[in-house]
Amino acid sequence: MHADFSRLTFRPGRHYSAVLTQQGRVQLDADANEQAAIERYQLRTLAADLIGRHGGPAAAAGFAIVHLPGNHDLDDLGIGGGRYYVDGILCEADRPGPDPAVPDEGDPGGGEADVRQEPAGWTYWDQPDAYRDQERPGDRLPGEFPFLVYLKVWERSVTAVEDPEIREVALGAAMPDTAARAKVVWQVLALPASELGAPDGGESRVREAFDAWAEARERPAARLAARARRPERASEDPCLAHPEAGYRGPENQLYRVEVHRGGSAGGGATFKWSRENGSVVLPVVSIEGVWVDLTTLGDDDRLGLSVGDWVEVADSAYVSREEPADLLQVAETDLPGRRVRLSAEPVPEVGRLAGRHPFLRRWDHRAPRGRDALPPAGGALRVQEGTWLDLEDGVQVYFRPCGEYTRGDYWLVPARTATGSVEWPQNAAGQALLRPPAGVRVHHAPLAWVTGPATVVDLRQTFAPLA
Repeated sequence: MHADFSRLTFRPGRHYSAVLTQQGRVQLDADANEQAAIERYQLRTLAADLIGRHGGPAAAAGFAIVHLPGNHDLDDLGIGGGRYYVDGILCEADRPGPDPAVPDEGDPGGGEADVRQEPAGWTYWDQPDAYRDQERPGDRLPGEFPFLVYLKVWERSVTAVEDPEIREVALGAAMPDTAARAKVVWQVLALPASELGAPDGGESRVREAFDAWAEARERPAARLAARARRPERASEDPCLAHPEAGYRGPENQLYRVEVHRGGSAGGGATFKWSRENGSVVLPVVSIEGVWVDLTTLGDDDRLGLSVGDWVEVADSAYVSREEPADLLQVAETDLPGRRVRLSAEPVPEVGRLAGRHPFLRRWDHRAPRGRDALPPAGGALRVQEGTWLDLEDGVQVYFRPCGEYTRGDYWLVPARTATGSVEWPQNAAGQALLRPPAGVRVHHAPLAWVTGPATVVDLRQTFAPLA
């Protein structure tokens, strides 16, 4: 999750049941976040053990699918309200209606009229976190029957940049925001029968084919290791680090290594990294060509923008759709005008709508050096497997050969000045261990098998209350 953390310490394999605060000690964000992670893990594990991989309460099961033929328009799906659990994660499809407004004088029924005009439920085209676009052929429902409708679920972080109501305005504009939020994101999507591998067959056959399809996408297929090694010419650089320290940075950092474009190393997979866990985000006011107006250029030199920085233009739709655009470089900064000029114009679909809370996210990588280094692709670094890659200040990462990378996969590497090293698991011989991504974990559940305009087979599962 992109937020300003010192580190994330929750490890299920340690079987901790609670974080116990001690008197007179420094309070750390990692301790509070681990307590929340322990409780979330316990609740979701319990729900999954009792319910199974997915299911909803019999009296209030959500995500009932209705096929809505479009005639001369595009086909649509109705999404019923209610609750559904996927791997223990609660997904709610209820569409909250607006509260009635106080009517204007002389119009006593105005507020009630506003309530009646609000649609009762979600549809495929207006679901809250999918951002489907009717102009994009890839977003449309399959043109042939049958096809499968499924639920895709994951969790992401939201800061005050995307949800301004998180910020406590009483603290003043000069103060940074306080805490971020974790949000469950669900999307109702469609899968053609040809991709599922079950063009015909009964309900059980469709379920088996979908389980195999989902398992292949949920299983991590990439691993990374990290370490700190003293640079060859470190003794020539005046710094505060111990002469033998591997990590040479002047401050404690939480490095985030994140896949930008997925695929294989030979197929164009790329990655980017941030020494601040990708938490340096600057709200966008407007975009005109290559110029981007911002609310601020950063709190200070460390958390701001400089010429040469790589940035990602993003908004809520861009984050939810998980479709990467090229990273752009800051070519010029206008401090009085609080704007920057980028190396190219951002893609038209991203960052133009204020309701989607556009922002720039800064990344800290630079073009790699060395005889064997590959040039960047689309502003991101190319994945090179089987060799240690230098990030900065002695921090190195290693991608395991034959990996398959998914957009958004990330690893976190805490670097500490006190030890002159990074916190990364090792074996008894001191060798860094290859670890799967820390996230993003994506979950899937089948909802319906649509065999015709008026024929929908419900694939949801329900359970009755225990009492």
